[in-house]
Amino acid sequence: MLTAEDGGDEGWIETDDGVAALGEPTGSMTWFPGNHHPSDKATYDIDVTVPSDYTAVSNGTLRETRQRGKRTTFRWHNPEPMASHAATVVTGVFDISTSTTDDGLPVYTAVDPDEADGPVDVPDLVPEVVDWAADRFGPYPFSSTGAVVDHLPDLGYALETQTKPYFDEAPDARLVVHELAHQWFGNSVTPRAWQDMWLNEGFATYAEWLWDEEHGHRSAQETFDSFYDGTHPESEGIWDFPAADPPNATRVSDSPVYGRGAMTLHQLRKAVGDRTFFAILRTWTREHRHGNADTEQFIALCEKKSGQDLSDLFDTWLFSAGKP
Repeated sequence: MLTAEDGGDEGWIETDDGVAALGEPTGSMTWFPGNHHPSDKATYDIDVTVPSDYTAVSNGTLRETRQRGKRTTFRWHNPEPMASHAATVVTGVFDISTSTTDDGLPVYTAVDPDEADGPVDVPDLVPEVVDWAADRFGPYPFSSTGAVVDHLPDLGYALETQTKPYFDEAPDARLVVHELAHQWFGNSVTPRAWQDMWLNEGFATYAEWLWDEEHGHRSAQETFDSFYDGTHPESEGIWDFPAADPPNATRVSDSPVYGRGAMTLHQLRKAVGDRTFFAILRTWTREHRHGNADTEQFIALCEKKSGQDLSDLFDTWLFSAGKP
């Protein structure tokens, strides 16, 4: 295990009944060799051997389980490119659920029994969210999906580990939406460098706003207003620096990257209209599927699809210091 520059625990983390290997931004280097940069992607096969009363969960699809004596090997195959920080291994005692989405995509969820009575039924919610997101962001980019709900409440964060987001405790619906949206924004379309982290977190945060808007909660505009006037509980610190220009490595996951990033997308949506806005998102995820991209490419796509000069909008919301 290591403590990252932002103060969070990462790497090979002991849980109450096993381990969780989590890697954003640097923790993956504690358990396998690699370049550990978001621009360096690979496909992965991960085999894990554990005592037979344990389960080992990793990215992708479970290809085989093989028991020898008192130990079982779980063989996981992730056929699509993955940045190293999105790789994971989680071991422990879990309730396993398997199902499919409406499009036939395999769903594998592992829930620690201590977290079974959470705010939402994660095995049921995951396929619902994936189908909802695919309608708005384009086809789901991987060959399987799912989630891991562990019992590690002192960790203090969830993570968008590829195909199976990791939750340190039972999540609510918004957090499930956030981490699953990352499968499109962050995992499939990955920033070229950490400075463009808003392309991950701003998009995933805005997905929460869209979910709320379409499920009888606050509209995206009402959420935007609460961030702007500081009444939203997640709005603290959003004006500390421009969303697309974190001052150093310790700040790439700070609140401006999330909240102000989402506010930028809402301003874009208002400027170009819903039809063009969602066309931009679907084009973005299609053109950069399983690749890397940066802020300049996103701005260029927005201007191309809308036929507008959007330089003032992005200068104001992404690059300028202070509250607009």
